[in-house]
Amino acid sequence: MRAAIFRNGGIVVDDLGDPTPSEGQVLVKSLCCGICGSDLHAAKHTPEFVDRSRRSGNRWAMDPERDVVFGHEFCCEVVDHGPGTDKRLKPGTLVCSMPMTIAGTPCTVLAIQTISPAASHSTCRLLLLEVPNGLSAAHAALTEPIAVGWHAVQKARLTPHDIPLVIGCSPVGLAVIAS
Repeated sequence: MRAAIFRNGGIVVDDLGDPTPSEGQVLVKSLCCGICGSDLHAAKHTPEFVDRSRRSGNRWAMDPERDVVFGHEFCCEVVDHGPGTDKRLKPGTLVCSMPMTIAGTPCTVLAIQTISPAASHSTCRLLLLEVPNGLSAAHAALTEPIAVGWHAVQKARLTPHDIPLVIGCSPVGLAVIAS
């Protein structure tokens, strides 16, 4: 599959191997995908981004020696299921998901797999969220940034006497304002 890949400090278009879903995974095809501000910061300030991620205990720190396909705000279409996977979501179903593969109980993160439009990837069936009937893929791709903004507002525990300030009108910033 063709993808825009962050490699050696730059973005290149190259081929990646086609993924094969394992047990408990679903193969999906990207329909719409956004690139987050954190992706752009990771690309522009890779050494600092990786260092701070590791020092903070983030177990998902980016490995700058490996190819990375940015874009974790997406909507996909179910293509196939791995062996022994519950097939409650039929091929063609639109879904959103966290861009990672997990295995085991409790779930253990194996790898973050981000995607770009026209790419396919495998994701854990347990992380899939079916897109409500009629919602476009472009709107459904905003699920993750809207959830991040909504979560931030909930964590802020604002009172009627607070005057919140949002700096930056990214998708997350706009989601904070809308929440």
